[in-house]
Formats: sequence, structure tokens, C-alpha cells
Amino acid sequence: MRHLLALPLALLLPLAAQAQDTASQPVPAEREAQIADADVLQPFVASYRVYRGGKHLGEATMQAVRQQGARWRADLVMRGTRGLIGAVGINAEQSSVFDVVDGRYRPVAQATVNKTVFTRKQTVGTYDWNSRQARWQGDVKNDWRRGPRELQDGDMTGLLINLAVIRDAAPGKTLNYRFVDDGRTREHTYVVADELESVRAGELSYNAMRVERVEDDNEETIIWVVRNVPTPIRMLQRENGEDTYDLRLIEYRGID
Repeated sequence: MRHLLALPLALLLPLAAQAQDTASQPVPAEREAQIADADVLQPFVASYRVYRGGKHLGEATMQAVRQQGARWRADLVMRGTRGLIGAVGINAEQSSVFDVVDGRYRPVAQATVNKTVFTRKQTVGTYDWNSRQARWQGDVKNDWRRGPRELQDGDMTGLLINLAVIRDAAPGKTLNYRFVDDGRTREHTYVVADELESVRAGELSYNAMRVERVEDDNEETIIWVVRNVPTPIRMLQRENGEDTYDLRLIEYRGID
């Protein structure tokens, strides 16, 4: 079955080149058990509607694609189709190539593309685990953002943290991750609510775990996840108490 999501070559080529470089290295025998851990993550494609302040603004697609051995790629694409976001042609694309090592999602490369009718900005990051350094190039905000950033075991991109939350969430649990993405490093702490919430996704209703990120500023991130569903049921971001983006699942399915 072919993949439903086709990303631009400008986004995929830098990632594919980096991934191929790493994939071509021989895999030691003791890594075979680590590669088997990749089976815990299942490939999927999911469709979302994008809202802001309760208004339907566009569509989004998220997927996880199996590549070679322990190698995977995760993608999130948002397309504005309605209102102001659609009129100016705003599009946002994120992609992370990663390995599954000892059950952890370890980034290899990351890219972000933000487009409007008038502008296009792209950044590409590479994660060198031999030197334990990450660097970024492209339309980076400033030289400091280019890195290098020292890598620690467990470091992940934003996309990978979403997948890790799905894997790790349990009622009442606290989750700690280190975000290393687009030239920035932050500690992310999420708290899972004790009780399940009823959340609709398309024509279905799920008893979902509400996972809220603990923040010190005016930003708020909430993810609703369900055990045995490979993608978030809903993803909500707020700033100063107002919705920035609200992604609500329509449907998902496994892919080959």
C-alpha cells in the first residue's frame, strides 16, 4: 500500500541523505535486539481537522513510516483551507527521521518548513550521536540557534515527544523528556490526569488520557491519548489562554 502523505523533495532530500549515511553503517550483532524494539511502534497515517478558537481552519496529516532496520520517519503536515489561514496559503510541515534504540526514539535528522504565499522558511537539523552534537542549517533565527547542542540520552524532537507520550502515558503518571529541536533545548514535563475523559474522534468516542505539559510561561500544551491507538486523539496548544492550534482526529489506519 502506498503512503498517503507526499512531502516536498526540498524537505525529504536532506533527511534522506542523512538517514542513508547512517543506515549504510554496519550494524553490530549486539544491536540486533535493539532493532527488534522497533516492532513496538506501529506504522500509521492519521487525518485531523485543524481549529482555532473553535473555528475550522484546515486539515492536518500525521504519520509514522517504517524504513530500514530500526529506522523510522515521522511527519506532520498542516494545510490551511479556510478563513485567514487558508486565504494567505499558510502551510506547516515537520519531519523527523529516527532510530528506535533500547526502546527510545533517537532522532537522526529533523526538518521544518513554514510557507505562506509570500515566504518559505526551512530549517534542517542533524543529530550526530557519535560526537553527541546536534546542528541546524537553513533559515535559522540566529547563529546561536545553529548549534552545536550537546546531546544526551533520551533527547527527542517535538514530533518524537508526541509519540513517546502515547507510549508512556498512564493515569496519574508524570512524564519527563528533553526537547532538542530547531536549535532549542528545553525540559518538558507532562502530567497525566488521574481520570479518563470522553473525547470524540470523527464518528467514534474514546475514553482518553488527558496529558498536560507543565509550563512556566503563558503557553499550554494538552494531548489526549488512548492506549492501543498509535496517534493522539487531540492536540491543543494555547498562548495566553487562547487557542493557537487545535488538531482533532478524524480517522487513522495502519500502513505497510
